[in-house]
Amino acid sequence: MRKLTPIIKTLICYLFIVLFIYAAVSKLMDFETFQTQLGQSPLLASYAIPISYGVITIELVTAVLLMFDRFRIIALQISLFLMVMFTTYIVIILHFTAFTPCSCGGVLEKLGWTEHLIFNGVFVGLALIGIRITNISQTWRGYVIQQTTLTIVGIISVTILYGLSEKKSQYNNAFTRKYIPHLAEKQTMLNLESTGYYIAGIDSCYLYLANTETPLFLKRYDYLANQMKDIKLEIDQYKLPYKRVIAYVQTPYFYLGDGSVGILFRGKIDDWKAKTISKGEVYYNQFVVADSSKFGIATYSTKVKANVLGLLSKHQLQLNYNSLEKQLDGTFESDGTLLWNSQLKKFIYVYYYKNQYLEFDADLAEMKTGHTIDTISKVQIDVGYYKKTKQYKLGPQTLLVNKLASTYGNQLYISTDRLGNFEQKIEGASILDQYDLVNKTYTHSFYLYHSPKKQLRNFIIYKNKIFAIVDHELYIYNKRK
Repeated sequence: MRKLTPIIKTLICYLFIVLFIYAAVSKLMDFETFQTQLGQSPLLASYAIPISYGVITIELVTAVLLMFDRFRIIALQISLFLMVMFTTYIVIILHFTAFTPCSCGGVLEKLGWTEHLIFNGVFVGLALIGIRITNISQTWRGYVIQQTTLTIVGIISVTILYGLSEKKSQYNNAFTRKYIPHLAEKQTMLNLESTGYYIAGIDSCYLYLANTETPLFLKRYDYLANQMKDIKLEIDQYKLPYKRVIAYVQTPYFYLGDGSVGILFRGKIDDWKAKTISKGEVYYNQFVVADSSKFGIATYSTKVKANVLGLLSKHQLQLNYNSLEKQLDGTFESDGTLLWNSQLKKFIYVYYYKNQYLEFDADLAEMKTGHTIDTISKVQIDVGYYKKTKQYKLGPQTLLVNKLASTYGNQLYISTDRLGNFEQKIEGASILDQYDLVNKTYTHSFYLYHSPKKQLRNFIIYKNKIFAIVDHELYIYNKRK
């Protein structure tokens, strides 16, 4: 064993040398992309530039130190510290954020996240073995205390970065909410067994659920009798290159649309067979149904190079080029949620990235502006360009103000992760802010309580009930008046 020890020690050092030099050189060869990926990271975005230089420098310096016997102990400890931090970073990215950028460089970027964790775990183990056999004179007690301390410091360092990032993005002490306790009381919870579900429609008896993974199947939930039924949809064109089919149910009809191919289907819910009612007239990002022959759409106009709203009815397209405010490039910053309020007969558009919503009449002619209680009036977005895929992507420094929205009666409901004055984040609860559309005022806020560490993905209000999809679970709440 004594003869093998020097060989094992040398092999471990060479493995780390190859790893760090390869990773550093890969980053240097595509340095701009590396910096962009760091800028998209939810933990490191604020420090992307210094970290981009620092990581490469540390990797190269550590690789050089590993080449000399006198520096190998400290170099292996640096290696352990780095691998612990990298591993903690991956765990946080996977479990606690919506962004999963990889900036490892080279072939390492092609590893899946499970493979990443296994790979890092192996090198953490190699570092621990290397430290032990390189400093064999150290007592076991001293070795365990030293490496445990180093590991804990590495984990805490990355966790603090994450905490600071979360606090920066969520807190805004410039506004104060008025909470009404126990306004929404949980009635039922169902396991949908998939996170792909969203609410496609509702009526006085049924809630309709669609799934992005199986667009030609619906679930019809009888919320009065607590019964679920699966429904298969039929369309008259199957061979188009569909990418994002969205279902919409407004009895007695149901609708299917895919803006990427510019098509809309309509059918009756008594037989669930849909026929094409529009094809190739407009490519759109969102659509809502005003009535059986009138649709509100959100689309990108090449004419004004910006997002706009429009009406599609009886093969006629009418775009309102002045519907959405253009602050920057006219695309990301004007993104939002398009809604139809069937009681007021109005379109509602809620901006994602600023404290504003728009109210239009049924012809998209008259417009009124309302404001949420948040104070972000100018969009704060972080856009990175990826040369390899030729794509623009939003990064974690983007400030999401209005996450989800729904409307019923005279009210507008907005879900947000932004915390106001004197507020603390409550695990297992989502905030809903309620607004009066007639008086253009904020009325109050309340919590939807659900399973902890799960995300509210979709919700709808109908009379005195709230239906919410939280990851793979459907919650039904009774709302007190």
